[in-house]
Amino acid sequence: MRLNAFERVVLALAGAGAGRHGPRQRAAHLQMGERGELAALFYLRKQGFVVVARRWRTPKQRGDIDLIAWEGDTLCFVEVKTRGSHDIASAEAAVDDEKRKVLRRIARAYLKGVVPPPENARFDVLSIYFDRKAPEFTHFRWAFGW
Repeated sequence: MRLNAFERVVLALAGAGAGRHGPRQRAAHLQMGERGELAALFYLRKQGFVVVARRWRTPKQRGDIDLIAWEGDTLCFVEVKTRGSHDIASAEAAVDDEKRKVLRRIARAYLKGVVPPPENARFDVLSIYFDRKAPEFTHFRWAFGW
């Protein structure tokens, strides 16, 4: 997928990790994850999704949901997995049983505040690889159930 100039600049800045006080002292995998979430946000918007939340969390559960977006009348809870290259295991393989349980709990908490509740809600996994000039996206709709 081709990126426009604005998206390239935003992703480059996220990759550099520069802030007001110089380079961030964050782990490389956290910086990569943040860069992937930004790329996912742009990707989903280009696909027609309406993103309504990013890194949504509740104080009652550990963890967060990377992106929450509407695709038509379906509310999508999107887990973003980012890698710098195609390793032995795929990025989406990191969404194991335990991660799915956590995401389900957080999604239920989110849904309690949505009025009226959506008729359709699903879990998606979006894998992103940065081992080429442009990011490579693989979107798994309905990746797992409730």
